[in-house]
Amino acid sequence: MNKKKEKIIIFDTTLRDGEQAPGASLSSEQKIEIAYQLENLGVDVIEAGFPIASPDDFQAVSKISGKIKNSTVCGLARCLKDDIESASKAVSKAKKGRVHIFLATSGIHIKYKFHKAEDEILSLVKRATRMARKLCPDIEFSPEDATRTSKDFLFRVIETAIKEGAGTINIPDTVGYSYPLEIYELISDIVNNVPNINKAVLSIHCHDDLGMAVANSLSSVLAGVRQVHCTVNGLGERAGNASLEEVVMAIKTRRDVFKNMQTGINSREIFRTSRLVSSLTGFLVPPNKAIVGRNAFAHESGIHQDAVLKRRSTYEIMNPKDVGIQKSSIILGKHSGRHALENRLRKLTGIKNLKCTTAMFKKFKALADKKKEVFDEDLITLIEETRPKPVTYELLSLQVNTGTDVEPIALVRIRHNKKVKQAESSGDGPVDACYKAVDKIAGVKAKLLDYKLEAVPRGKDAQGRVRVEIRARNKNSIGRSSSTDILESSVKAYLEAINRVV
Repeated sequence: MNKKKEKIIIFDTTLRDGEQAPGASLSSEQKIEIAYQLENLGVDVIEAGFPIASPDDFQAVSKISGKIKNSTVCGLARCLKDDIESASKAVSKAKKGRVHIFLATSGIHIKYKFHKAEDEILSLVKRATRMARKLCPDIEFSPEDATRTSKDFLFRVIETAIKEGAGTINIPDTVGYSYPLEIYELISDIVNNVPNINKAVLSIHCHDDLGMAVANSLSSVLAGVRQVHCTVNGLGERAGNASLEEVVMAIKTRRDVFKNMQTGINSREIFRTSRLVSSLTGFLVPPNKAIVGRNAFAHESGIHQDAVLKRRSTYEIMNPKDVGIQKSSIILGKHSGRHALENRLRKLTGIKNLKCTTAMFKKFKALADKKKEVFDEDLITLIEETRPKPVTYELLSLQVNTGTDVEPIALVRIRHNKKVKQAESSGDGPVDACYKAVDKIAGVKAKLLDYKLEAVPRGKDAQGRVRVEIRARNKNSIGRSSSTDILESSVKAYLEAINRVV
């Protein structure tokens, strides 16, 4: 018989700890918008702010409390009377409200912040928790800097808070100091040494100063924690907090490790939530960010692309659709192989049995060496470039001397009937100079009827696609070409038009 699934409560503090990241300040309306999306995501507890911090923060928590129906709305407070009263009042409209109180317990904090003895700290914990419990039925207590607190003292603090009515005990790794094995042992020691720990939900709050916030959070879950504090995109003070999307997807993906554990998160809303938070805070998601980064489900290596096209699970441990991303990305670049190129060309042309010719593959590789990424628009242009064309004059090289207040002079070298010819000419601009040099070599007097240049597709390394129309020998002719060098594409397009004439 399968064991009953244990729920890991997801406590999101994007609107409180996440907003404390320098530069991430949010208005009340923006906070409400994010809160709605967090509710859609299935977050169990939304820490909406620190009500005593400012009138706007109080209003934000109060408004969110009145609008959110499914998630618990939480307000943060220090172990001070005014803080607790403000937080309890701010969440009073909530269908499910919580007051989260905290007090530093580590030796360094007690000595330099409070100048108090341990017994005085215990008295503060007792009074504050008791007061908060009278004002709000759902109380969470955090011994700040718990991972640097003496264990014996930490056990006494936790026992006192539970005794006075705290239903959740949160263990903060406030400065991101711990590591997975150490924090596993700490949680295990709390479970085994706090007499009344079974009367509270044990929680964890990890910062990422040493890059281990998610690892520490997951290690804590394995040790007995059943609530995890996290933020969308790992936003937070200094190096940030444990990333919600990473915690959730690790539990979902590694079912062999997190046996009989699950979250209530609708993972298909993860990507949408990530982009909303990024947009409103102005904090961009790094391309290599796990789960939600642009490259999280992208492949450029030819070996990887070939394998993924045959079976996605060869190089992907998650289905991108599970986090709200429509599909994996096969990024065409200099590391890509023929299989990936053929696959993309088939999709673009609709020709199911299309084979990538050697000429096409060589042109693709040459272009990929010049650009970081080859886009679909580039491939369409390459298809046009590799179609059979009349070739009488072929460009070998060109040099142009131009600048402000300098008459452009172009030197063009062309192959014609296995012979190399060159000519030099000046013009009204660098393109005009090149065209006049071509006319000298070809012996064709052409009139330029139309010239169009567009970028294909975007970015500084985009190709320049040129279309020219000329009239020569009493007929019109069109030529097209593209290159990352605008002059090169201009001359090649002009030569194609001339080749059609001659």
